[in-house]
Amino acid sequence: MLDAFTRKPTRIHGRSLPPAGERAALQDDHERRLAALAGLRAAAEKCGLRADSDRDLVVLAEDEVALLEPTGPEWAAFGRAIRGWRALVPLLRLDDFGFAADAENPLEEPNAKLRRIGGGVEAWALAAESEGSVYKFYLPREEKRIGSVFGFRRGDEATLLAEATLGDYRGLLEKLLLIHALGGMATEVVAVTPEGILVAKQTLGEPLPQGDDVSGVLPGGLIEIPSRFLRANRDHPRLFFLPNSTASTTWLVADLHARNFVRGIDGALHVIDLVAAPWPADSSRDPLIAGWLARVRADPGAPVLRSAPDEEL
Repeated sequence: MLDAFTRKPTRIHGRSLPPAGERAALQDDHERRLAALAGLRAAAEKCGLRADSDRDLVVLAEDEVALLEPTGPEWAAFGRAIRGWRALVPLLRLDDFGFAADAENPLEEPNAKLRRIGGGVEAWALAAESEGSVYKFYLPREEKRIGSVFGFRRGDEATLLAEATLGDYRGLLEKLLLIHALGGMATEVVAVTPEGILVAKQTLGEPLPQGDDVSGVLPGGLIEIPSRFLRANRDHPRLFFLPNSTASTTWLVADLHARNFVRGIDGALHVIDLVAAPWPADSSRDPLIAGWLARVRADPGAPVLRSAPDEEL
């Protein structure tokens, strides 16, 4: 099936939940996008180009360095990296999605093809009138930043304090990978616009009432983090191990409140958004954290200390 806007193959259609094989293919797509972005950055640096932001790389046109490609192998490799990235994340205009091309703020104008159903600081969510899938338009913010990630610093009472901050395109792509890996609503990246707006597509679900308690229905695979190790300024911070990934394998995942869940046609709850970041590698210098991470990787129920259950601490 072809996407209604990009006219490229899509695995997401309305409320339908993709079968296991299709979900695995979507997961592979997320991994390949992250690898392609890393390759694009590496190729640019070999040409002596250091972008101020990964947005400068994300929006490159296929022919951006065509005139320079014959001048040397580094530039030829850079051209191939751009085209490989563009094959995975097409460069489309907002009017390709039905927005008025000449409007000052196109996303705020009426759109006969898309109906706004929600959104916040990071993105606007719109449902396609043709088949009901959700299209999320992630908006760049100050200094070419996009989305949200966690930043870490040392705390007094807790070993680490995690605070949500502005992210980048890699962080946004990692977020979408994690949503999918946690059994969230099927998600694919369909395009980026010349303005740097990243467009993702998700299966449609029924929203939960705001304020519902979802602490007892968090996705499987999430591990509660002892408060002595970390405090976060988002709901339900959890540790998540993502095996065999081109991204980091150890993550802090949070912001798991009712507005970031929907109920699918299977009756189950599925995550649609979160805030995350790779677990800081330098935390391993703390022997208590390092020991706990090693134990919970093998046994998610392992106590903080090898010799004592958590409730005795």
